[in-house]
Amino acid sequence: MIHEIPPTHPRAKSLIVREKLVEGFRKGIVVPQGLIAHGRAETFDYLLGERTTRYAYDAEKAAVCLLLLSNKSIISINGNTAALCARDLVILSNHTKSGIEVNLFHESTARSNAIAKILRKEDATEVLGLNTKLKSVINGISSNRKYVDKNGIMKSDTIFVALEDGDRTESLVKMGKKVISVDLNPLSRTAMASDVTIVDNIVRAIPNMIKISEQLVKRDKSYLLQQIKNFDNKENMHKSLLLIRRGI
Repeated sequence: MIHEIPPTHPRAKSLIVREKLVEGFRKGIVVPQGLIAHGRAETFDYLLGERTTRYAYDAEKAAVCLLLLSNKSIISINGNTAALCARDLVILSNHTKSGIEVNLFHESTARSNAIAKILRKEDATEVLGLNTKLKSVINGISSNRKYVDKNGIMKSDTIFVALEDGDRTESLVKMGKKVISVDLNPLSRTAMASDVTIVDNIVRAIPNMIKISEQLVKRDKSYLLQQIKNFDNKENMHKSLLLIRRGI
């Protein structure tokens, strides 16, 4: 249990994150595959020193600029993200005027509704992705990720896919949409296909983005455009990869 973890423990933060995921699993929000995915990502976090690097911060800033400039941005939420940072995601959506869509690889009505309940508890005013009558299909995807809300991801110009699978990211980009991802593995298909790839732990990335959005929300459009123009995602990912190699 989280309350049993002493704050002086050298792995306290990591253990708290694990306990939140286990608690999410018990509540039916997180699936077993999500636990495995977290463990895999945690390996890369060790190599990065379990900190937000300057390259990750640059990507987080570019991501916020992109969200603020978008006509219709959507934050796609799955079980892991709901278990780890539901409140922060709702705050970020409010700051950037982004919609929220529950979208699951291992989809079930009960699980989607449980996640939506958590988001509403954190003051989300509207949660998309629940009405089966509003489902649209992304062509070329065989998994349940092909289903998206026609008023959400399908209509959006920018999608923030925190913790994602690669095939849908690739398809969304082919559709002409801008994709922001959080992925501790810069070699994943998701990371490689995204327009802005944040190589950071999501529990650090989202709070960082909230602070950045508070700083940038009143900046003019030309400033935000310049920040994106100056950001080179491939180069940024390359530098993150070099840090990982150095960590090895």
